[in-house]
Amino acid sequence: MDANDETCDQQLPLPPRPVLPDIAAARSRGPADVVEAHWQSLQLSWQWRHAVHQIRTPGRPYPGIVPLLEAASAQPRLRRLYPFTSHFALLFSSSTGYPWTVQAGSIEPLHNGRFTVRRRSPFTVIGEVGTAEEAVALVLELLPIDPEPVITASPDEHV
Repeated sequence: MDANDETCDQQLPLPPRPVLPDIAAARSRGPADVVEAHWQSLQLSWQWRHAVHQIRTPGRPYPGIVPLLEAASAQPRLRRLYPFTSHFALLFSSSTGYPWTVQAGSIEPLHNGRFTVRRRSPFTVIGEVGTAEEAVALVLELLPIDPEPVITASPDEHV
């Protein structure tokens, strides 16, 4: 066995998992707190996943979900919506519970560093751009002027 084989068997330590906001406690305070807690949770979780990816597979591309979340969270109109991710795509809901009431569209970070923006209805690609900020700007154009207020329960739930 040569020296290269030994280093392959050794694993670098992973960063500690982040301490995430207490979503249940946020729910007891109301929908605005749930939205804020979920924004924080998504950002911390994806930052950790990215750091782990860099340790486990250095040099391998990772979709730009972290800069996308940073750019989106800087926009007050998006910040008041409930963010969620699915297969790296970022979406925004006016409901904090399933089924989601998706507003505007979705943004998907690509492995090549670019971003695809899709409209929700009809589900079509409206553009591919080079930065997270450009992608957020496209989604903001799709957002209704005054998105409906955030709610905590789906229409099927009896609160």
